[in-house]
Amino acid sequence: MTGLAAVGYKCRMKVDDAAAHLEALGNPTRLRVYRLLVRAGDTGMTVGRLQERLDIAPSTLSHHLKTLVTVGLVTQERESTTLICRANYPVMEALIGFLADECCAEGSCAPASARAKAS
Repeated sequence: MTGLAAVGYKCRMKVDDAAAHLEALGNPTRLRVYRLLVRAGDTGMTVGRLQERLDIAPSTLSHHLKTLVTVGLVTQERESTTLICRANYPVMEALIGFLADECCAEGSCAPASARAKAS
């Protein structure tokens, strides 16, 4: 366990916020951007590197990054002339927690073997 979950802090995300995050991630390009940033860790990734990895036009990347920043899934920090993007891990953990909080609340969960087959 890492981050907020490791210290026993339970995030309470509102349904509207979760819906906004999931809507932003519902676009395949934004989901690819976000996954790259999650993989990059705390170091993050420059906009130029993201563009290289995704092979998309700068204006397209800018549009998708703006959406992710607006909903709080991504942060940006300027270092001189370089813009570094990072996944906002506390928000990601809160979203994951929101999705998992009610798991099996009204019944029993499927056995692990059944969940593995569904994946």
